[in-house]
Amino acid sequence: MAALARYRDVWRIPGAPVLLIPGVLARLGVSMTPLALLLLVQRTTGQYTTAAVASAAYALSGAAASPVAGRLADRYRAAPVLLVTAVIHPVALVLLVGTATRHLPFWSVLASSAVAGAGYPPLTAAVRGAWNTLTAAGTGREHLHATAMAAETILLELVFIVGPAAVAVFLIAGTPATALFGSALVTLVGTVVVARAPVLRDFTRDGRLDRTRGLGPLRVAGFSALVAAAAGCGCAFGVCAVAVPAFATGYSPATRGLGGFLLAVWGIGSLVGGLVFASRPPARPLARQFPWLLGALAASLAVLAVMPNPTALGVALILGGATIAPVLTVHNSLVGLVTPGRMINEGYTWIVTTSIAAGSLGGALAGVLVDHAGTGWPFVVAAAAVGLAALYAASPRAGLVAASRVSSR
Repeated sequence: MAALARYRDVWRIPGAPVLLIPGVLARLGVSMTPLALLLLVQRTTGQYTTAAVASAAYALSGAAASPVAGRLADRYRAAPVLLVTAVIHPVALVLLVGTATRHLPFWSVLASSAVAGAGYPPLTAAVRGAWNTLTAAGTGREHLHATAMAAETILLELVFIVGPAAVAVFLIAGTPATALFGSALVTLVGTVVVARAPVLRDFTRDGRLDRTRGLGPLRVAGFSALVAAAAGCGCAFGVCAVAVPAFATGYSPATRGLGGFLLAVWGIGSLVGGLVFASRPPARPLARQFPWLLGALAASLAVLAVMPNPTALGVALILGGATIAPVLTVHNSLVGLVTPGRMINEGYTWIVTTSIAAGSLGGALAGVLVDHAGTGWPFVVAAAAVGLAALYAASPRAGLVAASRVSSR
């Protein structure tokens, strides 16, 4: 009951309903677009390798543009940046569908994928930055910061449940192109709603804060461990985004949409794990929990490599998925704890950028492995990536425990 009371208090924060509902639904494209893009290019070219390369172009361009968008949001407010990108991204997706379905030269598919990725609105950084502002020290709501981040993470899991399932429905009733159109529309409408909300529109930057220069939050003690964790998890999620649909297609080519439903099942496991994790008070400091949570996620990924059929894979995904939301909840909280306030949007965009870049590389590698070594090895790579991140986060050299201890004082 105490946990439910904290969530109720978060909901009552001015501006919270917009962050929790439109702020989450606007990000359906995070899970819809990469999957639909992969399937569209695979269908038009007949190869997972070319599809993974197009997905990498989408993700890497977004990774390159996100820190710039984050710094602009810190300097000039998030709302104008969101409104501009809310137009660029959907237009680029429409162009992508046109180039792929008309079988234009592959470079045009790559170019439109890259523009779509670079133009994706920095919604995650804006929403998490807003939560940090609403629950900052001196607001009287600082005790709700961890609960707000847990609510953001748990609700965001709906994106990874509804998104792949929506793509699966589009595939049954239509094509991957239809799914991309739907993703573009949701992103456009949702981003405009969030950007026009008072919690972002009326935010004014404290002029006493220095402008961020150079490497910004990358120089902050302990931040490298959070970047490494974003890289490991991003790589693993990128690998699975390719390997799970490939496993489903290879086992049952006639069953359309099975890969999307399996990914949705993974998200359901994460949602349940997040709810259980958030209902319990932390037994130890977040920085000390983090490596153990990463280790549990790595173990759950390793198990996927030996699953014999889609039913077994689905069971392993729903059980292993329970580790995802706790990892992301603690990760998001540590970013807000370690990063200085004047760099908060940029800090979150570096995390998103690293995750996306690693995800694109993981997806590209998974495409090659699927084509040449089967669907088991990609899961081994995913487990290794997260395991290495866990080891680094636990090492004193990473400085995460010391940095979080100093910041919490």
